[in-house]
Amino acid sequence: MLDNLLRNCTLQAICALQFMQLYAVELSADELRKSPVPDAIVARAQFTTEIVNREPVDQVVKLDSQVTRVFFFTDLRNLQGRTITHRWEFEGEVVSEVEFNVAGPRWRVYSAKSLNPGESGKWTVFVIDESGWPLHASIFEHGVMEE
Repeated sequence: MLDNLLRNCTLQAICALQFMQLYAVELSADELRKSPVPDAIVARAQFTTEIVNREPVDQVVKLDSQVTRVFFFTDLRNLQGRTITHRWEFEGEVVSEVEFNVAGPRWRVYSAKSLNPGESGKWTVFVIDESGWPLHASIFEHGVMEE
């Protein structure tokens, strides 16, 4: 009886693995069809404390907790006619999404986020296209003591 049970479990496990492999191949092929054109890229992306003449003035990786505003800048290439989103996440939770309609072969955009003083944690911005395909991600830490 135990022998039969082990055989059945083994067969079920093999079937499940084959199904998962088949599904994974189909999913990968489907995702590849959705992927952006190879020349469509995020040429630059960075957090900054200010934007002047459509350009970031500095690059932020860590911010003191007293800083209450941060910008995320992206320089997009060959994405004209597409909708790109900056998805802001704090500690893994989506807190806002800002959409941009890209109107040219080189398009610079930025979004801003107000930060709560004393709030510490990891912020991530994902640059995603209209299908949800991630083109880029950047991370900074807020509330980190200056060294």
